[in-house]
Amino acid sequence: MSIEQTVAALEGRLLAHRKLLARLLAGSPEDSRAAIADWLAGQEVMPDGQEDPGAVPGEGLAVELALSDELRRISRLCEGVQGGSAAG
Repeated sequence: MSIEQTVAALEGRLLAHRKLLARLLAGSPEDSRAAIADWLAGQEVMPDGQEDPGAVPGEGLAVELALSDELRRISRLCEGVQGGSAAG
């Protein structure tokens, strides 16, 4: 399997997990959704002003930036699923 195929396969798996998670959260009780939404909102911004768009991520920061980005995407997808849209 080429690196491009591996990346495409991983991206497909990530999208599947993201969509499944959004649907599970959308089907959860309102109080659970609200608590998770609050938690997600708190995870989207890096601490200590590290969300600076001009910053160059180092090796250690790359995972944290990817994590923050993925949580933001999950949050937006959950909002879409709750609003009737399943785009992802």
